[in-house]
Amino acid sequence: MAESRLLSQFEEVSRTLLNSHIEAWKNQGKKVLGYNCSYFPEEIVHAAGLLPFRIRATGCTETALADSFLARANCSFARACLEHLLQGNYDFLDGAVFVYSCDHMCTAHNSWQAQGKLPLIENIISVPHTITEYGQEWYREEISNVKEKMEEHFDVKVTDDALKEAIITGNETQRLQRRLYELRGGSAPPITGSQSLSVLLAESSMPKDDYNRLLQALIEELEAGEGVSGFDHRLMVSGSVIDNPAMLKIIEDTGGLVVSDTLCFGARRSFREPIREDGDPLDALAECYYKQIQCPRMFDSYPERFESAMELARQANVDGVILQSIRNCD
Repeated sequence: MAESRLLSQFEEVSRTLLNSHIEAWKNQGKKVLGYNCSYFPEEIVHAAGLLPFRIRATGCTETALADSFLARANCSFARACLEHLLQGNYDFLDGAVFVYSCDHMCTAHNSWQAQGKLPLIENIISVPHTITEYGQEWYREEISNVKEKMEEHFDVKVTDDALKEAIITGNETQRLQRRLYELRGGSAPPITGSQSLSVLLAESSMPKDDYNRLLQALIEELEAGEGVSGFDHRLMVSGSVIDNPAMLKIIEDTGGLVVSDTLCFGARRSFREPIREDGDPLDALAECYYKQIQCPRMFDSYPERFESAMELARQANVDGVILQSIRNCD
């Protein structure tokens, strides 16, 4: 697509950890809470009047400090996140919450905790590895516990009304992101895969109302614009945590166009059903996050995950799939 002022704003936010939106938030005396995994319902943070920030490895080029605590057998993403902490790059956070997403991130969490540099609001949130009714009750209790710990630590009150409002805002984000994927899946995609990843990454590091407003404007711009030209193949990238659009640009510089994905910062988070906006909000959050995010950590979800990926591929009319895996990922 042609040069876009709106797109440039998303790219600016996605290429760094600390950005102008977070600085403006902090200048108002407000708090920022880090979290590490898609299984953490960030609506709870919004409802508490805090800004949720997805912990990522963006900008890390070496892990000399982290390697003193984590082995080379630990994945590069976990080591890079710890490196950022040790270098002081996460000093703008006022606390963090860790989900037991995998053994590597759990090991990184233990090192974060030992450093004592950043308050951990909950020891670690446990998420069952299989989908069961009992497991959903367990997960619901886990997120209820972390809500109470947040209220205590930040001296705030998370009301049901505030949670329902945060759910409505989050559902609007999902609607807009799905529309972005629909545009990418068309015969003349108006945006590249690397540009789209910048847009999706920005969600995790800026106020949701600002994000929704900018994304709505960008979608209107894309709908009125021309499609990307000069590519040979429509591709899907299937993998885990890619938080650097440059990786997709390498693919696109060879002549392909990434029109869909199953990434942790991409479709895996965007393509879920809306969270119920009625009834008990914690029940609604538990049902949505626990059952609908199809992560490889869930032992019994392979058939559903495979079919979901195939459906995304069909919707985007892809010519091929590139599989991405972080070295030593369990």
